[in-house]
Amino acid sequence: MHDLVTALKVLNSVVFVVLALVGVRRWRRRRDEAALWLALSFLCLGVVVSAGRLLPSHAHGVLEGALLRLELELLVLFPYLVFRFATAYARPSRRLLRIATTLTAALSAWTFALPSIPAAGESGPASFVVYVVAFLVHWAVLSVVVTIRLSRAGRGQPSVARKRMRLLAFGAAALTVALIASVPSGDAVALGAQIVALAAALAFLLGLDPPQFVRTSWRQPETQRLQEAIQGLMTLATTRAEVAQRVLAPVAGLVGASAAAILDADGNVLAQQAVPGAGDAVEPVEVREPGATLRVWISPYAPFFGEDELRNLHTVAALAGIALDRVRLFEQEHQSRVALERANELMANFIALAAHELRTPVTTVHGFVQTLNRLEHRLDEAQKQELRTSLEQQTVRMASLVEQLLDLSRLDAEAVEVRPQRLDLRRRLSDVVDVAAGPRAAEVQVEVVGAGTANVDPAIVDHIVTNLVTNALRYGRAPIRVSAHVHDAQVRIAVEDSGPGVAREIEETLFERFTRAGVPRDRAAGTGLGLAIARAYARAHRGDLRYEPRQPTGARFVVELPSP
Repeated sequence: MHDLVTALKVLNSVVFVVLALVGVRRWRRRRDEAALWLALSFLCLGVVVSAGRLLPSHAHGVLEGALLRLELELLVLFPYLVFRFATAYARPSRRLLRIATTLTAALSAWTFALPSIPAAGESGPASFVVYVVAFLVHWAVLSVVVTIRLSRAGRGQPSVARKRMRLLAFGAAALTVALIASVPSGDAVALGAQIVALAAALAFLLGLDPPQFVRTSWRQPETQRLQEAIQGLMTLATTRAEVAQRVLAPVAGLVGASAAAILDADGNVLAQQAVPGAGDAVEPVEVREPGATLRVWISPYAPFFGEDELRNLHTVAALAGIALDRVRLFEQEHQSRVALERANELMANFIALAAHELRTPVTTVHGFVQTLNRLEHRLDEAQKQELRTSLEQQTVRMASLVEQLLDLSRLDAEAVEVRPQRLDLRRRLSDVVDVAAGPRAAEVQVEVVGAGTANVDPAIVDHIVTNLVTNALRYGRAPIRVSAHVHDAQVRIAVEDSGPGVAREIEETLFERFTRAGVPRDRAAGTGLGLAIARAYARAHRGDLRYEPRQPTGARFVVELPSP
């Protein structure tokens, strides 16, 4: 059994030296605080197990005594250094850090103040026994803190990070048990202590730098979910939001993110999972690839334990970018197809509308022209003049109708550009009334309440008020009143008359095309397009037009337009 214990000691020495080298290599690769603390802790153990075998069992000189104390000091420092690693990412309270540092400093000073160090198997003085007890308590307390912090931090982490953190926690606890077990004498106890120490060393080695095949095996659950998401990403996702939703949950699971978001090439958030909490990293990790950006809020331990997973985010982001580009092209093609269909529909509607509405005036003009050509010699001058006057009226009606049809076409195609500018409302409304009412302008009153200026598009105001005043003169009775009021960044213009008003049965369809205010079609001079055009212009200006009955009689039309 003694030979077995010796063989295990040699094996443990080799493993701990390898562990020290791995820790130093990892620090040289990462160069961060956590890697430095871990490298120093395993370097202490590596020096103790390698150089300690070269020291004699009995210290016969000052140099040998100093080396033995240095060996003890490295053992004192090991749990403190591991403690600093465990608290490098999640800072401990000031009180806990102060207690750990004070205990370590006091025990270090005590180590170098020991008058003598008894050899193995020798009984030491009571003061040395007290020192050993303090040493074991110090080691045990810090190891318990490390074990608890790493175990708790592993909750909610992806498989690889969680297993690595638990292995380090187990290693710290097992090494403490091995150290305490090595105090009593006896080959059986020594054998058990060496076996536990070997288990601790192997756990440290796997937790610090597990082989790639081990990581792949541990990562299998997240990999499976990610593969399923990528398959759906390339085959099933048909919209950008669906692409984002399919990739977001597997990405968050891959790195153990508490919150995650995916952005498109323009920086717009397509989807977000959860909301970053107070305990999350202040600055999220962003992975940018052409077409997509992944933004994840990871735990403080993820950069150390999940470096492979963070690298995999680049692959996921690249695939998401490809899928988003594919969907974007599909959406553009679909939008182009819809726009073309819409354009064809507008063109067909315009042609049908023009053919329907122009048929009557064109037929009338054609009849007048035929009459003049064939019967001119039978008509006297008065009859000829009447025909010419009627012919001029029909051509004016045709020109007005064509202009209205073009207005409707532009409004349907959303091709009306709104250009607001500061207007003097009273002057503008008076000018519009003079043109629209002509010789009947005296029947129309213009009134402006409050601020006399507004920031609106003058052409749109002209179109709307002209149509409303024309309707009031055509279907209503004088007096006609045009009033304007500016309030809360909005201008309200009302046109009201004293006529019979609008029949109740057509109020709901009043703003539809070819609706007249209760006047038979064959007796009306209008086309029935004026109110439809007026409302369309108001809505193009992000406003609206509505009808209100006027008391006791009459009609009242109110247009509201934003005036920022």
